[in-house]
Amino acid sequence: MFKATLADVNLLRDPLSSIAEIIDEGVFKAGKDGLRFVASDRAMVAVVDFQLMPAAFEKYEAAAEGGKDQKLGLNITNLLSVLKRAGAGDKISMELTGAKMQVMIEGASKRRFIVPLLDLGEEEIPPVDQLEFKSKAQIRSDVFLNGVNDAEIIADSIIFETTPTKFLMLAEGDVSRAELELEKGNDALIELNVQGATRARYALDYLKKIVKAAKITDSVTIEYGEDYPMRLSFSAGDKARIRFVLAPRVVEN
Repeated sequence: MFKATLADVNLLRDPLSSIAEIIDEGVFKAGKDGLRFVASDRAMVAVVDFQLMPAAFEKYEAAAEGGKDQKLGLNITNLLSVLKRAGAGDKISMELTGAKMQVMIEGASKRRFIVPLLDLGEEEIPPVDQLEFKSKAQIRSDVFLNGVNDAEIIADSIIFETTPTKFLMLAEGDVSRAELELEKGNDALIELNVQGATRARYALDYLKKIVKAAKITDSVTIEYGEDYPMRLSFSAGDKARIRFVLAPRVVEN
């Protein structure tokens, strides 16, 4: 059984807009801790961990036989297309009915959509919870977005560098360079915790997709290590959280 009403559709729609760029379908789990989705893309370059907590909903009920989480196999692109039909102030109600999920949009009118459930197996996810990061920085989301957009006109990857006093994003072409620098004391650099100087490179095409999740929050937390995976975390308080783990791009000399 799964039945929920969401007053702020952006808490679900904005994260799914980012996820759908990387993963087209997967298994959502509805349980006592809310609605959760954990999956990797087919290339195993990125892993996404999204959770919509019970506090995000006006009404929330979820239960399955044996007390286990209810599994919902869904095509993310199809679900997102439905959610995009909601306007400002509309409420979204979702209810599991057999092998389908009913999505109701209520505002000036009531509109009903039926989304089929998919029979999907759960893929093995890399053990990303065991990762340990040398550098951690929390910066304003708009500043991070600027850094990603600046890099796009120069190269297809971004280099991240941190020292105990500085955070740097840069892109280098044959003769061009784009650089974003934040030093401790800058209001845009909310937190910086570094265990020694760190440098790593990541694919810009993935970062362009991931940064769409920044709409739910004012800041992004960036954790990474030397030529090591990066974790990007976006949090809307006790309502929603989305984290991406992105593999590094290692360039051979």
